[in-house]
Amino acid sequence: MSTSQSFAFGIDIGGTGIKGAPVDVTTGELTANRHRVSTPKPSTPDAVAEAVKELVAYHKVAQGTPIGLTFPAPIKHGVAPFIANLDQSWKGVDVPALMSEATGMPVSGVNDADAAGVAEAYYGAAKDVEGVVLLTTLGTGIGSALLVNGTLVPNTELGHLELDGYNAESRAATSAREREDLSWKRWAERLQRYYEHVEMLFSPDMIVVGGGVSKNHEKFLPLLTTKAPLVPAKLRNNAGIVGAAHLAAIGYR
Repeated sequence: MSTSQSFAFGIDIGGTGIKGAPVDVTTGELTANRHRVSTPKPSTPDAVAEAVKELVAYHKVAQGTPIGLTFPAPIKHGVAPFIANLDQSWKGVDVPALMSEATGMPVSGVNDADAAGVAEAYYGAAKDVEGVVLLTTLGTGIGSALLVNGTLVPNTELGHLELDGYNAESRAATSAREREDLSWKRWAERLQRYYEHVEMLFSPDMIVVGGGVSKNHEKFLPLLTTKAPLVPAKLRNNAGIVGAAHLAAIGYR
């Protein structure tokens, strides 16, 4: 794999699986199939670092290739201040430093929704959109990414807004629709309330809706009304890998 800055390696760390692939960052396309390993149990820092090392070895990533990884928590100056979907021992860990030591290569780290937002802004649904772009990922919770003229404002965590006395994602995430067996219409009513609120707060020029449910976007997006264009994400499950690789290639820290 080339060590040119036109290429980087992206890794997406999740609560159940860790996926990685090389990326051509000029196009946002994977240059080889994704490889997935199961997230270790318990998902301690050392165990996850070993799994990341395995992914890098599997793809024979050349020395000097930038590596970017997503993490299912905020990342502030490399450190996870708190953690929900991995072992609690991650709290306070410098994620890029740990992964750099494990792989022997330069590693950058970013929140998973932030990586998806960057990918959609540079290669996907929000490409060439000026101004404020808001991406939300609908899944177990609601992840968010905010970009202003292509610059990431990290760690927004807008799924945790308090709305009508509730943590917003507890009512409007995909998991809430499944848990309560809501129809698409009933769920869309909750999403409408959520998107009205974030639109009032940030006045975005575009809202991108990602997460696994975005493949069914025709069932619920037409039921929503927003001032800004509301569009489905294009990169689907590759968004985290691609966004992380892009940020690594430009030296994001």
